[in-house]
Amino acid sequence: MDLTPLTRPSDVSRDTSNARPHWRLVDRMLAVYGIVVVLLALTRLHQQGVPGVLVAHLAIPALAWLVAHAPPTPLARVLRGIYPVALLIGLYSAIDVLNRFGAAPTWDHQIQALEFAMFGMQPSRDWWRMHPSAFWSATFHSAYLSYYLLIVTPMIVFLVQRRNDALERYLNGLLATYLVCYLFYLFMPVAGPYYQFERPSGAFVANLPARMVYAALSGGSAFGAAFPSSHVAATVAATIGAWRGSRRLGLVMVIPTGLLAVGVVYCQMHYVIDSAAGVILGMVVAGVVTRRS
Repeated sequence: MDLTPLTRPSDVSRDTSNARPHWRLVDRMLAVYGIVVVLLALTRLHQQGVPGVLVAHLAIPALAWLVAHAPPTPLARVLRGIYPVALLIGLYSAIDVLNRFGAAPTWDHQIQALEFAMFGMQPSRDWWRMHPSAFWSATFHSAYLSYYLLIVTPMIVFLVQRRNDALERYLNGLLATYLVCYLFYLFMPVAGPYYQFERPSGAFVANLPARMVYAALSGGSAFGAAFPSSHVAATVAATIGAWRGSRRLGLVMVIPTGLLAVGVVYCQMHYVIDSAAGVILGMVVAGVVTRRS
């Protein structure tokens, strides 16, 4: 498949592959997020594990500065490209700690009431029960798993192509989207239908993609991280970032992104409102950030 990017004059003139590293937007965003979490953690020091979260987030501004000002070696270029996404794993895990491992009050009741007013039912709970399909279960669970590939692929493509500007725009939009989602999880936690309703069972989940999804959720899901759906928001942001660097790559990502946005509701991972908010947030945040990068 030809993933040759549609280059723009700005991509050539602003190529910084041989320039000295600088304090990028993505580094500044991570530093500010770390400070916000530190301030929040100071109000929750009595909770189990929060002192460790505070110390870890205190180190984020320093880490961002060090990486930004590392010597411009090939290894440093790769680390600058991947460290923001790698750091997200720890930031996501901290949400569970700050939300008291599931003991924090949530906004699920309000969202369920709104969805019932809109649809006369709970789509995330009732849709798959009313229309069970082994085919669509496997398809949508596969789309859910494609999230990991969709996030990483543009990074790899732009790194291999040595297109620093395209990679930087991509990371800016993706990281901004994730961090906004994480702030919602900390200040407005929503558990989501996966925790609120009886989980899918029987033939509906008797396929490999479904088993893989539930294995991943059981081992790495943070409580309160449902609204807006970061899976949806991040894939939308990734698709926009990929499109700005290579329209062919962006087009390839459109269909799995759309399937994921629908599938998280059909497979009872998120409320409709979670998915819709994820689409809107990913489009707005990534669209604004990548355009200004």
